[in-house]
Amino acid sequence: MVTSALTPATAETQLEFPDNFLLIDLCGEHDRHLTMIESALGVQVLRRGNQLTIVGEEDARQEAGRVLSALYQRLEAGKAVELGDIDREFRMVTSDNDDHSDADEQTELFKGDPSGARVEIKTRKKVVEPRTEAQKAYVRGLFENELAFGIGPAGTGKTYLAVAVGVNMFINGQVDRIILSRPAVEAGEKLGYLPGDMKDKVDPYMQPLYDALNDFLPGKQSAKLIEEKKIEIAPLAFMRGRTLSNAFVVLDEAQNATTMQMKMFLTRLGEGSRMVITGDRTQIDLPRGVNSGLWDAERLLKSIPKISFNYFTSKDVVRHPLVAAIIEAYEADDPK
Repeated sequence: MVTSALTPATAETQLEFPDNFLLIDLCGEHDRHLTMIESALGVQVLRRGNQLTIVGEEDARQEAGRVLSALYQRLEAGKAVELGDIDREFRMVTSDNDDHSDADEQTELFKGDPSGARVEIKTRKKVVEPRTEAQKAYVRGLFENELAFGIGPAGTGKTYLAVAVGVNMFINGQVDRIILSRPAVEAGEKLGYLPGDMKDKVDPYMQPLYDALNDFLPGKQSAKLIEEKKIEIAPLAFMRGRTLSNAFVVLDEAQNATTMQMKMFLTRLGEGSRMVITGDRTQIDLPRGVNSGLWDAERLLKSIPKISFNYFTSKDVVRHPLVAAIIEAYEADDPK
């Protein structure tokens, strides 16, 4: 329980926290959590005993109080607070009018907030929480639709969240296997010139998928599941002729699939399967004059019910802050 008091004369807001040990975790090592909040909101946060005093403009004080209270509630629930959690609180705007779905109860997806606005994805290694409203809507779409598209710039969590949901569904028994794919588009180097057999040649293209998977499953378990073919990571060309039943299937970097490849992939969808298509329309590596299958799929499928399209912008980038600034600079220079 957090109590607060406003002191108008001195433009201060006081928050009182009953558990001093949790308050230490809330402030962070060397008060780095408080420093992050001060820097982001232009306030000053002073600690006095079990109280935090926020000094600054009224709107900024209210926002700082909201963030600190939400983070303290997280600690009371037995969860850690890291810098990423503070970033998420800045980005998220929780509303009592959020639309909630009963379809997600079996996955234990929505936890923490009595209103159901919090979204969590449980995996074997960690609990993943969307950091922006667009990410939250995307995760809901992944659970509620058999076919979902995530379109936007790099660093917005499109693939990461899709793989997390896939692992969640796999460990909950909703699917029997996970299939992760992406086009092995040659960008600068010809595949034939790379050393090794075909697996050695294509694995560098698949590495981002391995990286995401290893974030959610212990290394030995991940390797065992790959060996047992319960998890497959393969180039898009390897999907031809297959019917993918009872699987969670992710096509990453879909902007580099041709129209025919995209059609081939989409028609692999089998009974009991979920399919996620992710891509960035600004990073097409196809030869000049070859249409992107992602663009065609978006144009042709947007009116079909039960297919979700979720879009991200530079505001949803959750990598280094400079990444968002770089994307915005390129978007501003785009002639279209």
